[in-house]
Amino acid sequence: MGIGLTEGVLIAVIVLFFFGGKKIPQLGRTLGESMKGFKEGMKGDGKELSNKEIDDKDINGTKKS
Repeated sequence: MGIGLTEGVLIAVIVLFFFGGKKIPQLGRTLGESMKGFKEGMKGDGKELSNKEIDDKDINGTKKS
């Protein structure tokens, strides 16, 4: 089943009504960036810090003495 043309148009009109024409591109951009970040996080490229590495650094990113 899925969303037909009528339902899609109705959803688009409701979104346009709630957010206005100027906010739609910003919402789309934010959603796209969020999805990109989520996908990169799911890849597990090994760039994450372990808890020990996080504990060994202060807020500025320098190693604690």
